[in-house]
Amino acid sequence: MGVTGPTGPVMDRDEVDRALARLGAEHEAIETSLLALQDHAGRRLLEGADLTGVTGERWAAAEASITLLWSYFDAYAGALRTAREIRARRRWSSREDLVELTELLRGESVTVAGSAAATASAPTLHGGPGRLSERYSLVTLVERMNQLYASSLDIVVAADAVWSALPARIDLLAAELQRTRRLAHSVGVRPGEHPAGDDLERITRTLTKLRERVVSDPLAFWLPAEGSSAPGGGRPDTTVYDREARALEEVRREIDAVLAVRQDAEQRIVRLRDVLSRADRTLAEARTARGEVLAKIAATEVPVVSGPPTVLQEQLATAAEYRRHAQWHRLSPLLESLEQKAEDELLRARESLTAVTAPLAVRAELRGRLDAYKAKVARLGFAEDPELVEKYEKARRMLWSAPCDLRVAEQAVLRYQHAAAELLGTAPRVPGQGGPVDRPDRTGPGA
Repeated sequence: MGVTGPTGPVMDRDEVDRALARLGAEHEAIETSLLALQDHAGRRLLEGADLTGVTGERWAAAEASITLLWSYFDAYAGALRTAREIRARRRWSSREDLVELTELLRGESVTVAGSAAATASAPTLHGGPGRLSERYSLVTLVERMNQLYASSLDIVVAADAVWSALPARIDLLAAELQRTRRLAHSVGVRPGEHPAGDDLERITRTLTKLRERVVSDPLAFWLPAEGSSAPGGGRPDTTVYDREARALEEVRREIDAVLAVRQDAEQRIVRLRDVLSRADRTLAEARTARGEVLAKIAATEVPVVSGPPTVLQEQLATAAEYRRHAQWHRLSPLLESLEQKAEDELLRARESLTAVTAPLAVRAELRGRLDAYKAKVARLGFAEDPELVEKYEKARRMLWSAPCDLRVAEQAVLRYQHAAAELLGTAPRVPGQGGPVDRPDRTGPGA
């Protein structure tokens, strides 16, 4: 193209027609986007809300940007309309028409006049202070509109996403909170009397403040997606909501535990009485056994048996009192503590009985061992052996006399056992009785 002008080579008719078609398609796309932004539910909510914080600041700037965006669009539409009118003058545009169209379509021929407020609040193309008017080319104007549209839509979409996600969830959680509060009150879980009651009050205050702030400052609860430049890229920040939901669930579980106590409190108290009664009987048996051991066993240290702890009986009486007065929130932890302590007390009583009766068990084992060897000796035909009879009688007198010295008696049993083993190990085979008897293993305290 040989003809040139201030903006470079003058466009021919085909270039003009292609440029007008492209600009017309861009005009329709921009108009559709602006109308969609105008009708967006998030934008209507932002316009009608009493905004605070970061949302108030960003929406004030966005409103100025949207106002300026419409000014840009009107100027763009006017320039496009003028270019179409020039092209429509003649079927074959003259050189003067083509020069004028080239300047209009390629040069900075579009003047945008805006209000002082709009240009002051919205960022300018070159990052400088706002001006009452600016000149753009149509291409630059489209880029500028895309920038303003993306930044404005980002705020609208983010606020709408937060409002769509959080307030409804907070309301549902608040309704669950009210049901839990009524249930807690029915079992005596109240603020100042039970930690769960204090937690419910704190959750109530937190949810109330959270909802108020979400409504007035939704962008404070928006987490932009890292590395994303698309408008509305990100997600609502539900950290505070999730924390309070977990706290309410913990309180609900605690109240359920209290309800369970109300349902089976009587049975649990009866079981506690039975366990403590068994522990008392076992301790009484241990005390009786200790007296018997001291009387029958000599030179033996017998542990002292303590009496039943009165504090557990007092706590059991307190638990029964809580049940009569329906103080379930106090009864629940007390029963849990008492059940563990009662089992521990029963175990302690059984261990005391075992420790006290250990010498009697040793004596019984020695008696059984002595009689077992006597039976084997008699079966093999050596019951009348003088040495064995003498050792047996000596051991027997020691084991069946009171008090019994277990150490001396054990040595006597061992002497009888060794003598019997030596005799049986060298004895000839007795017809009908099998071969010689193997030397038995020693067992019991003397082993």
